[in-house]
Amino acid sequence: MELKIGDIAPDFEGISDTGENVRFSEMAGKGNAVLYFYPKDETPGCTAEACAFRDEWDDFEKMNAKVIGVSSDSPESHRKFKEHRRLPFTLISDPGQKIRELYGARGRFIPPRISFVIIDGKIANIYNSQMNATNHVKIAKEIFSKPQKERETQ
Repeated sequence: MELKIGDIAPDFEGISDTGENVRFSEMAGKGNAVLYFYPKDETPGCTAEACAFRDEWDDFEKMNAKVIGVSSDSPESHRKFKEHRRLPFTLISDPGQKIRELYGARGRFIPPRISFVIIDGKIANIYNSQMNATNHVKIAKEIFSKPQKERETQ
């Protein structure tokens, strides 16, 4: 299933960096969120991306937007990554890549770096770039900053 802008963001369950079973709809509700898929904890691009979200955290909070990262790493790996990099947002473990499958965030050789900007429970933007890790943050902020009418005409 390929998701498109305007689709309702699929709900899912996963294990968070604290070891708790969490549900996306309970974390993000029908509000604003950035759900970003990344290949692996502590790798250069993934660290740059996570730290960029961390560094812009205050802006995301002002936009009432949750940030949620997903990779196939274990909850323990996520916990260590989160502590080491002082990440203020939730990381979810997806070892069987079921969440990736649900969002169509699959790759051929390595898991792709894809972010979904979700507004009012619907997908407002999909950004896919393996090489421009920090651009995911910039794009998400731009989407959240646009007036609703402008977002709807894109």
